[in-house]
Amino acid sequence: MPDSVRVVFADQINALEQDVLKMASVVEQMLHKSIEALTSQNKELSDQAIAMDDVVDDYNLSIENDCLRLLALQQPMARDLRTIAATMKIITDIERMGDYVVDIAKTAKRLCIRPLSGSYVYIPQMAGLVEQMLREVLEAFVSRDLELIQRMIEDDDKVDHLNKTVYRELVEMMKNDPSIIDQVIPLIMIARYLERLADHVTNVGERVHYMETGEMRELHV
Repeated sequence: MPDSVRVVFADQINALEQDVLKMASVVEQMLHKSIEALTSQNKELSDQAIAMDDVVDDYNLSIENDCLRLLALQQPMARDLRTIAATMKIITDIERMGDYVVDIAKTAKRLCIRPLSGSYVYIPQMAGLVEQMLREVLEAFVSRDLELIQRMIEDDDKVDHLNKTVYRELVEMMKNDPSIIDQVIPLIMIARYLERLADHVTNVGERVHYMETGEMRELHV
């Protein structure tokens, strides 16, 4: 590949990465709004988060088209090919994260008229960890720093632990007061959605690991 063409291609890869960061940033904003809607009982924030999913979907389609165009026109080899192939997988995970955040926002909206319970302490902690995981994996995506991937995996362990804590607490609450089942079940679902978000972030980490090493393996066992 001539040097001038190589420079243009490098710029296109960089633009692709920047769009992935923007897409993921929208998901992070959605999640923040959804959890704030839950804890503050603010329906408007839920609606804002839900509406932002259209932006995520637009990014998904645009980035996928850019990837296909680069594959067709540049015929990249080795590491560049891995980067483009991994990017297509990464945006699929980010798009799915957006869907889960919409589920959280819709559930938060339904719970706005209900009184708060103790598990609202743990759920924002889970969400904060998921946001931290996402920032770590995106930094790794840009810097190719695999130590950040390991840090992200450790945070995923914390999310799993909090999910189990929320479940145990809420089940105990239902046993003590069956009248709150209608409130408790949605909270269990929100915790589950957060756990699934963390799983998708882990998937992104696996793709970043593949981009850097050429080895595709499950990082969290």
